[in-house]
Amino acid sequence: MKQSHIRYSEKLLEILFFLCAAISVVTTIAVIVVLAVETYGFLKQVPVTEFLFGTLWTPLLEPKSYGLLPLLSGTMLIVVGASLVALPIGVASAVYLSEYASDKTRRMLKPVLEVLAGIPTVVYGFFALTFVTPIIKIFLPETHVFNAASAAIVVGIMVLPMVASLCDDALRAVPASLREGAYSLGATSFEVTTRVVLPAGLSGIFAAFVLAISRAIGETMAVTLAAGATPNLTLNPLESIQTMTAYIVQVSLGDTPAGTLTYQTLFAVAAVLFLITLVLNIAANSIMKRFQEVYE
Repeated sequence: MKQSHIRYSEKLLEILFFLCAAISVVTTIAVIVVLAVETYGFLKQVPVTEFLFGTLWTPLLEPKSYGLLPLLSGTMLIVVGASLVALPIGVASAVYLSEYASDKTRRMLKPVLEVLAGIPTVVYGFFALTFVTPIIKIFLPETHVFNAASAAIVVGIMVLPMVASLCDDALRAVPASLREGAYSLGATSFEVTTRVVLPAGLSGIFAAFVLAISRAIGETMAVTLAAGATPNLTLNPLESIQTMTAYIVQVSLGDTPAGTLTYQTLFAVAAVLFLITLVLNIAANSIMKRFQEVYE
């Protein structure tokens, strides 16, 4: 009786775990189907070339135009700016924590990074408006109130804890024997870090970069508050821009009637955002496998 009861419990747990896994799969399939159906309805009325290569995005104004490039350029401005802030500082922080910091210092700094990761994104948006933008205006008076630079800086600060923590884990996972072998050959601490530890942990570092970039691409509230809602095709980070996620928020407020072409732009933009993230992750996985084959 006892063994049959154990087998029955294990069978129930197996079914439960399968259902949990199936929920994620079904949800993903449902999202893809909804995006595909609504995007297809949108592309039946708007040529795909106009959508992907048009330079004017005014689906809420007359005359209406559906060129995605202004939203795409705004998103890329935020991603590039945030990467310039988060990636080098994050890697440098991880190197210090894993290779040079004492246990006491590490115990003090790690919670600080975790606090940064726990701050709500809307707070970062107001921080950009009330603190970062005024500082930028001191040095560059032509800066707009809503601008891509301040949004990129706060998004970089947001993803910094993720980069630092994941890179720290990757570097600490490097076997101590590699470090000891390098030291035995007369290498300095800097040489061990740059020529042994960093290359050996490159797969994990690259994974951190990909996750940080994906987070920056999908960030919504901070860029909505700090960067503005002007779909402006520009490379000037001091001007107001609009990202793809910020436009999705704008349409999702409820003022746009469901089923209209303007409403379908929400799904078309979301589909492009989904494809960008998917391609980025597929490329990242292939590159990480390549480095894993070299160093593991």
